[in-house]
Amino acid sequence: TTMSADVLRKIQEIEGEMARTQKNKATSYHLGQLKAKVAKLRRELLGKAVHSSGGAGAGEGFDVTKTGDARVGLIGFPSVGKSTLLNKLTDTFSEVAGYEFTTLTCIPGVIRYKGARIQLLDLPGIIEGAKDGKGRGRQVISTARTCNLILVLLDAMKPITHKNVIARELEG
Repeated sequence: TTMSADVLRKIQEIEGEMARTQKNKATSYHLGQLKAKVAKLRRELLGKAVHSSGGAGAGEGFDVTKTGDARVGLIGFPSVGKSTLLNKLTDTFSEVAGYEFTTLTCIPGVIRYKGARIQLLDLPGIIEGAKDGKGRGRQVISTARTCNLILVLLDAMKPITHKNVIARELEG
């Protein structure tokens, strides 16, 4: 656990440096190096999570072990708040950033409600053409189909158009 804490601390330090660094042509290489370091540390952290017995149903990528009494998949377009919702409802950390496709794999978390353990899955953003393999669409859809409930998160500015696209993609 202390090694995980060290890795998380390093990630926070690097993200802090990235936030303080002005974004321009002269710093783009440096920022790229920092992003690569963060990605490497996250892989290291995920590797440890896979080897430990994760209470949320650890697994690699989209192969997440089903745990608890029910499974709920969070699905929606990129950057609609799926990771933020998972972070607020569970004690799991799913990266949140100001760019699309921050979440690249399935991130599990667990909610305890009236004695029930409900597994929440933060799925990568779904886009038009997902059922045809665009992005990680097929993996997202197949993982969503293993859920007891699918919670669709929508952008308040274009809810009906996004809802219709997601419905078409899920129906395949």
